[in-house]
Amino acid sequence: MLYFEAMPDSLTVRVPATSANMGPGFDCLGLALDFWNEVRVDLGGSGLQVTGEGEGSLSLGKHNLVHEGISLAFAEAGQPMPRIGVRCHNEIPLGRGLGSSSAAVVGGLVAGNELCGRPLSQDRLLELAAQTEGHPDNSAAALLGGCQIVVQDGDRLVTATVPVPEGLRAVLFIPDMPMPTEHARGLLPPIVDRSDAVFNTGRTALLVSAFFSGDLSKLRVATQDRLHQPARETIFPAMKNIIKSALDAGALGVFLSGAGSTVLALATDRELTIGYEMADAAAKSGIDGTLKVTRPTTTGAHVAAS
Repeated sequence: MLYFEAMPDSLTVRVPATSANMGPGFDCLGLALDFWNEVRVDLGGSGLQVTGEGEGSLSLGKHNLVHEGISLAFAEAGQPMPRIGVRCHNEIPLGRGLGSSSAAVVGGLVAGNELCGRPLSQDRLLELAAQTEGHPDNSAAALLGGCQIVVQDGDRLVTATVPVPEGLRAVLFIPDMPMPTEHARGLLPPIVDRSDAVFNTGRTALLVSAFFSGDLSKLRVATQDRLHQPARETIFPAMKNIIKSALDAGALGVFLSGAGSTVLALATDRELTIGYEMADAAAKSGIDGTLKVTRPTTTGAHVAAS
């Protein structure tokens, strides 16, 4: 006789913010950060509510990415989707390179998979998230937590976890100005110079080595980039000065988070000084924004305890 686990009446899924690329690791490195979106699903409920970031601007219908993720999980599991109510509380700002879209899709997929009795593997959830949202680096970090390498091998994604050094902090300058990913990606040239490819390949390897070894003195060089940040600087010229100000204030390494507009500095001390100098450099360029000091998290998307 077969026994099936009863579907829960309600559940809450938490998904971390993420920072992709980390400088040179274009489309293949992602880092989970310790602030979260929450998705609560109630069986028998109705409608979709959003509070926090995106309130008043995100879709409240079937085109909401959380709803799409839940629907996709049920479709993939071959189960009819029940009547549900969804409540989203978002801490991750939209259009700032902190993985808000990936968090929404991953949150929906994990919630839907849980409601279906967890028929989908973690690998399959990652594939579905990357196919839906288009950014496997953000999706891998959001789903798995920590620092993730992700590469495409034919039809499958291969991931590897990079240990995050103890005591590492992330200082974020989050401009009030969004930088839509589609627009920022459209700035990138279709062909890159071989010397730029070599520059980034070496620094990506150096960054991974620095995380494994704990030799954080290498991060200043290891977070440099030539493949995407120079092009994006054309619409965000203050970025160069913000990065320089953070390094001058003692940051270990600094980079544009994802497609921007957030600039992320890695540090083990002087976080407030680094943040102040970043904000000051931005203000001198006429850019207002918010400072946030957080840390990487090794915890990915998960069902929260009741």
